[in-house]
Amino acid sequence: MNFIYKAFVTVFGSGYSPVAPGTCGALVACGMLWLFEKYDILSTTSTPLIFIGSIVVITIMGIIATNKLEAEWGEDPSKVVVDELIGMWITMLFIPLTWTTLLIGFILFRFFDIVKPLGIRKMEDLGGGIGVMADDMLAGIYANICMIIIIRFL
Repeated sequence: MNFIYKAFVTVFGSGYSPVAPGTCGALVACGMLWLFEKYDILSTTSTPLIFIGSIVVITIMGIIATNKLEAEWGEDPSKVVVDELIGMWITMLFIPLTWTTLLIGFILFRFFDIVKPLGIRKMEDLGGGIGVMADDMLAGIYANICMIIIIRFL
């Protein structure tokens, strides 16, 4: 069972990257979004309720799996990148998916996730799987708000 938890929280191993595992996890999330959109599996705009449901389910699973692995890996290990996946997906919620919007969303999400302004860092204090997921979710919300503003003015 631990293998399944590890594969899940590392987003199929991307979290094991020796350089910038969070960025790698966010890039995998972008690739997944692009493939979902291209093959009409899941859309950030045409099936938002299903997309939101997917975010909720993956978040709950991420909290559970992260809590299970905390004893082995310690608190908020860098190889756990399912939080980056969720943050990136929240960033792109309701946003028409193009290479341009995906790139801008990626940059905005990574900015908020790395700098952690506006209460994002405080979310880490929640501890455990909730703390791991919450800061990236809030970073995704801020990035999404920025994306909506950018799209309105473009």
